[in-house]
Amino acid sequence: MSPVDTSLATTLRTWRDRLSPPQLGTGTGGTRRAAGLRREELAELAGLSVDYLVRLEQGRATTPSAPVVAALAHALRLSRTERDHFYRLAGLQPPGDHAVSERISPGVQRVLQRLGDVAVAVFTADWRLLWWNGSWSALLGDPSGTAPEDRSFVYARFPVPGRRGFVPAWPVHSERPEATDRAVVADLRRVTTQYPDDPHLAELLTTLLEGSPDFARLWRAGAVGEYTGDRKTVEHPLVGEIVVDCDVLSTGEDGLRIVVMTVPAGSPDALKLAQVSRAGEAPVPR
Repeated sequence: MSPVDTSLATTLRTWRDRLSPPQLGTGTGGTRRAAGLRREELAELAGLSVDYLVRLEQGRATTPSAPVVAALAHALRLSRTERDHFYRLAGLQPPGDHAVSERISPGVQRVLQRLGDVAVAVFTADWRLLWWNGSWSALLGDPSGTAPEDRSFVYARFPVPGRRGFVPAWPVHSERPEATDRAVVADLRRVTTQYPDDPHLAELLTTLLEGSPDFARLWRAGAVGEYTGDRKTVEHPLVGEIVVDCDVLSTGEDGLRIVVMTVPAGSPDALKLAQVSRAGEAPVPR
């Protein structure tokens, strides 16, 4: 055995040990035996089970999927070089310059942390859910129970047999569902020119064209555009219907989408949203 252990398990433990709650803006964490994150804290930040993280750190699981590596890399605040090293330790090819980005920059992270009680989430350019805050969970349900590779907004809108997408815990209706579907498809067509070599995007499109007649029909229209949001009605089990404005903001070159759900101040919907947030349904933001 080599005197220097550079395995995935040891490297993952090293990265966890060097990161502390104050660095993440989550407080001091109370009395702690070690300076680093606890396994439970990292698992929650990455949206993984504690058991799976334990198996990774003990070397009993050695081939995590690309979405799992991306989620851990984000939670651990890895640099690009560290992230690429992590992919290679897992036996995966690091995302190239023309691949869909899964990294939220420190500046965007600071903006997200300052949004307070606004329901907000971050998606990749191909609409995979990367990050969300507690208000998002309170409004739509906690996505952490869905595996990272299954948190696809596109598969949720265009179901394909054998593929899972992230579906909110309770019904959510777009004000103009057909227009929303057209906008999402047009958005994906635009993304294909930005990331022509991304294998996950290519697989997504192939699967949708073969497995979703609705997606194929809209794709044949050839529209190119950008999904900027719409108005949605959330059928929340605690307070009934909440009508929210859903706005999509782009972070620029990396193509990440910040999705923000808001209601007019002082409106009945604002009162319902405040009641939902106070109910304590939301977990610690990841």
